[in-house]
Amino acid sequence: MHILIVRNNSNSRAVDASLLLATYVSTQGMECTLVDSSDLSSPDGCERADAALAAGADMAVVLGGDGTILRTARLVGTRGVPILGINFGRLGFLANSGEEGVVAVVAAALSDDVVAERRTNLRIDVVCEGEADPWADEADGEDEEDARADRAESGFCSALGPSSGDPADGRARSFFALNELAVTRGANGRIIDFDLSVSGALIAEMRGDGLVVATATGSTAYALSAGGPLVAPGFTGLVAVPLAPHTLHSRAIVTAGSDVVEMDLSKNADAREATLFVDGEPLSFDRPVRRVYVSRGAAPTVLLRYRGKGFYERVSKVFFEHDDAGRSPLARS
Repeated sequence: MHILIVRNNSNSRAVDASLLLATYVSTQGMECTLVDSSDLSSPDGCERADAALAAGADMAVVLGGDGTILRTARLVGTRGVPILGINFGRLGFLANSGEEGVVAVVAAALSDDVVAERRTNLRIDVVCEGEADPWADEADGEDEEDARADRAESGFCSALGPSSGDPADGRARSFFALNELAVTRGANGRIIDFDLSVSGALIAEMRGDGLVVATATGSTAYALSAGGPLVAPGFTGLVAVPLAPHTLHSRAIVTAGSDVVEMDLSKNADAREATLFVDGEPLSFDRPVRRVYVSRGAAPTVLLRYRGKGFYERVSKVFFEHDDAGRSPLARS
């Protein structure tokens, strides 16, 4: 068995725990690869992690907070490698508590004493100015429902950016996200204009700070701060939340699992160029973005849950500040 250990190397406790865990793994006759979270933004670090995955890593153990888990999920993509997060961050909504020690948590996972949560992720296709739009071209020549199904099944992307997309051969640039895509106003700070459609049906012509398209997992992140709903993690659809729209008629939209959220920026003036963020990481393009398509990923991301509270209990404690007995701060005072 091969275990990929990703540690938040800026956290001394996580570094110490990774060394302890590596020693435990070796005493059990297993192999492991240690990767620093900061390396996941560099080609060399990703090459070592990719090599471990290619060698058949059976599990990724993440020692850090939610940000480290998101970076690891982007690295793993849709390969099906389960991720066991152990919290060494602040909020740690996606991670397990490390109070019992990392060895105990990992030992439980190795003995299948954990719950596997299959989380929907996002496939994001971006078309820039002057590039062919393969999604629109597909829809012109076939049934729209069939076209969307083909797109949802076609590939995923790597940790650092485009994987299944090369504009030179007529394919869109594709990216992966576990939490969300955020399309926001650019560095000049000017609001942007865009059309919002779902599966080919125009919803609205909008002007504002942008749009967040989130999974159920991401509904507790940026989408929540923008006024979106809390969504149970087993939901397979998407949540589209406009950011500071310049209108009195705007609501978050919750889609079906087979839907595609489409954002048309082609009417946006160059002076109002948009910026894209995938799970908080900025994307860089050599020309203005004109269209963005967001659909459910081809395969879910598997998160391992160890003896933790259920989703609603965590929501109550983190977002409504209730204690373990269900009492609010006012009731406790």
